[in-house]
Amino acid sequence: MTALYQNRALADAMTEKLRVYAQPQRLMILSCLLEGEKTVGQIDAATAIGQPALSQQLAELRRADMVRTRRAAKQVHYTLADDTIALCVRSMEAMMGDTNDPAQALNAALEHRPQVATPFTQIPAGTAGFARIG
Repeated sequence: MTALYQNRALADAMTEKLRVYAQPQRLMILSCLLEGEKTVGQIDAATAIGQPALSQQLAELRRADMVRTRRAAKQVHYTLADDTIALCVRSMEAMMGDTNDPAQALNAALEHRPQVATPFTQIPAGTAGFARIG
């Protein structure tokens, strides 16, 4: 692992990623998604961010490749893009949350084994996709 003081490009990239985390509504959304895939309505109900701010922040998270989407009919489902994002959010919650022992909370966050997410699958178009012939 390269130390940040040794690599300006790495420090710049990390700063840009931290900029995305550094917005309260985006951080709330990411924290909500630690529980697993959620629809826009579920995220709104859990965070009370409201429209259009929620849509704006979800778009920013998509642009930053921090969330993935899956469309099912008119519903858009969101999930965290990868385990490093989950680890980062859990670590922030542990270090800066309302805990008496941040070191213990951070160790628990580092030891947390993420739930194995089912990968988004593409359902083929047509009758075969509808019938799930396989």
